[in-house]
Amino acid sequence: MKRSFAGKTDTGLVRSVNQDSYYIDSDGRFFIVADGMGGHAGGQEASRIATQAIQSYLLEHWEGPEDSPLLLEKAFLIANQAILTDQLDHPERADMGTTAVVLMFRDENRPWCANIGDSRLYRLHGSRLEQITEDQTWVAQAVKRKALTPDQARSHPWRHVLSQCLGRDDVREIDILPVDVQPGDRLLLCSDGLTEELSDPLIASPLKSIRACEGAATALIQAAKDKGGRDNITVVIVTIDLK
Repeated sequence: MKRSFAGKTDTGLVRSVNQDSYYIDSDGRFFIVADGMGGHAGGQEASRIATQAIQSYLLEHWEGPEDSPLLLEKAFLIANQAILTDQLDHPERADMGTTAVVLMFRDENRPWCANIGDSRLYRLHGSRLEQITEDQTWVAQAVKRKALTPDQARSHPWRHVLSQCLGRDDVREIDILPVDVQPGDRLLLCSDGLTEELSDPLIASPLKSIRACEGAATALIQAAKDKGGRDNITVVIVTIDLK
């Protein structure tokens, strides 16, 4: 399954510090986006620690006996513990945490994704954009219960309240699922700095019209900035190449 890929991150127009982190494996085997929180230094450190811990664990155990879901789960739990340890060493960062979303190509023709928090994975199949991950937020749960409509959720004052993130000793559930992909599909990992500014149709537009991954990533970040750029913006695009 050949693929092309690119990633970009931007501080945006309001924040002074970029608390997002991302990593692209040089061989295109896995991709990570993390969005930190907990003050300037805390958020930066949380996303950096998580990205580095997940990256290191996946690389070290890539050829190991664990199946892919277990490998991802262990990588996330190791990252969570790394942040907890840093919190103990640096009490000034005790409230830091981070989201994380990972896309991994380890099994033949069946990638897997894992996420915690509200960074997202999307798939563009033909002209249809589909959100693969489910936000772990208060408003997402309210929409699921039909207590809020999706339109109400987009502007709700609690829309940033996470129900899960890395950096907490009560981490209960990491969402891990296989991703169905076909040649020509595009996959997008992103922080909420993109999805807060752009509706799904506005996200889909450059993914459909700009074939180069780097060009599409640049266009998405610029579109989010044109809409206000109120948060850090990170995007990673993976295209499943046509045979």
